[in-house]
Amino acid sequence: MRKKVLLIIISLLLPMGLLADELTLNKNAPKSYTVVKGDTLWDISGIFLKQPWLWPKLWRINPDISNPHLIYPGDVLRLVFDKDGNPMLVKGKPQLKWSPSIRTTLKDQSPINTIPLNVVAPYIKYDALFSEEEYDKLPYVLGNEAGYKSGVDGIKVYVNDNLAVGQSYAIYEKGEEVFDPETFESLGYYARLVGTSKAIRTGDIDNKEPATLYIDSAKREIRSGDFVAPINEGQMLPSFFTMQAAKTTLKASIIKTSSDTREFGKFEVVMINKGRQNDIQLGDVLSIKRQSPAIIETGDGPVYKKDSSQWHLLTSGSQEYEMPVESVGHMMVFRTYDKVSMALIIHTAQPLRITDMVTAP
Repeated sequence: MRKKVLLIIISLLLPMGLLADELTLNKNAPKSYTVVKGDTLWDISGIFLKQPWLWPKLWRINPDISNPHLIYPGDVLRLVFDKDGNPMLVKGKPQLKWSPSIRTTLKDQSPINTIPLNVVAPYIKYDALFSEEEYDKLPYVLGNEAGYKSGVDGIKVYVNDNLAVGQSYAIYEKGEEVFDPETFESLGYYARLVGTSKAIRTGDIDNKEPATLYIDSAKREIRSGDFVAPINEGQMLPSFFTMQAAKTTLKASIIKTSSDTREFGKFEVVMINKGRQNDIQLGDVLSIKRQSPAIIETGDGPVYKKDSSQWHLLTSGSQEYEMPVESVGHMMVFRTYDKVSMALIIHTAQPLRITDMVTAP
């Protein structure tokens, strides 16, 4: 089930533009493949390519197909090579029979295409990041109509500001301060979404009359002191993501997870310490990498450096090997700030960790 959900999610994220990266075919790539119901472009591309997100480069202009990135169950995809030896996929269209009075179509002929945000939304946390200055300007919850210390769906809460009636507002719990592990610079304070609401009374704060919010969706208990921010374009996610391999050259780190765990896997929302200032764009695919454990050569044979004795470290000299950095997963950026980005983990080869390295793929 999780695999199926992942495939649906990946369908949402596929790009429409060609990428500059070089294609690398799988050693066992077949000469042809017949599309079946439930396939996604990522799934199919993974059959042919080592980098499934580069699928648009595998397709070429086909004069017989007006929209080459739409494929249908029953289509036969063939792997061929152009005059320069570059691989490409060509396909046939489903055969439709016509008569003067009846139009016959093949079953299950819905195109394999992108799908709306609401399919992937349950896996994307709508948490945010605010600076201390931004928090200082935000109004906050005073209490609720029942006199409880916390509230849930359907309750009214009061806010120390004048709000616009009919406007939707997000309610956030202020989290811990986030620091860049490389520069130790403060990147802001994590803001965990605890609920959404709509203003039903504007208030008159000059006369100490609070505004009233009706809670229409509580993700967790809403407490006095939680901060309130209008839901606007800056907080909304696009209806569709166009996924592309990140073009920026960077080296970043995973600095936080939405679940506050140090090891995690697919569908986790993570924060990295690079953002718009580093040319990171919405939909960018980034590779998650990890340095292989250091190994030193000793008189007793190879030993992991972390397990070696002080004597081994002192006498190994130049016998320490330069171990490779291996790819352990991929993520897709869905929100950017000046110095931080939030991303959804879309693939893992093994459990991921806080401080894992992030680069362009």
